[in-house]
Amino acid sequence: MSLLEIKEATLKFGGVVAVNNLSLSVEEGEVYAIVGPNGAGKSTVFNLISRFYQPFSGSITFDGQNLLDRAPDQVADLGIARTFQNIELFDHATVLQNLLVGRHRHRKTSLVEELFFAPRVRREEIAHREAVEEVVDFLDLQPYRDKMIAGLPYGVRKVVELGRALATGPKLLLLDEPASGLSVEETQDMRWWIDDIRKQMGITVLMVEHDMGLVSSVSDRVLALADGAKLAEGTPAEVQADPAVIEAYLGVGAV
Repeated sequence: MSLLEIKEATLKFGGVVAVNNLSLSVEEGEVYAIVGPNGAGKSTVFNLISRFYQPFSGSITFDGQNLLDRAPDQVADLGIARTFQNIELFDHATVLQNLLVGRHRHRKTSLVEELFFAPRVRREEIAHREAVEEVVDFLDLQPYRDKMIAGLPYGVRKVVELGRALATGPKLLLLDEPASGLSVEETQDMRWWIDDIRKQMGITVLMVEHDMGLVSSVSDRVLALADGAKLAEGTPAEVQADPAVIEAYLGVGAV
């Protein structure tokens, strides 16, 4: 059974079909990329999985459970974490504090225990901080751990957002354009991290990305979308050579 499976999902906004009868499956332990022109419906697929949108028809299952029965705030508890195209961090908090937000789903203590800082609260706090420090070390964020997000370069903020997602301890990591706005060197670092996230942490990765160099270097399989519908699916080389994909990107004359 696939870790994530979408079957015949359709999403409409009035008369606009954003996702059109889409089916895909992501196997545990792989890096699966979704590519396509702007407006193809890539991020909309992420928003369906995150439960921000309810599909008009179709089904979505994760780890054998029906995702459509879950509210958006319950998705992280299942083991799904994501990043966003537009960085969503707390600007006036430190890097360490932003990463600790990712540990919220693991809290088991009650409000009363929190108020009196009971022994179980102290034990949990130590465990959460240890987990976050592992992420800091993994992503080389030591120089920034106590700095405010508002004063950090864009590339570092992208890494912090990745770190917050990792701090949740996910089974499935959704990366929405992780290389967007990064320099060549930062994109290379992102490539290494995605590879290590899969190999060292055992986390399955579903990625939306425009940088085909990054997609080709880290992805096991690629799905090409256009107008919300599947154009092609296969290895990075197979998808890039597909005539329908070339036409969608470059026009009829390029085929």
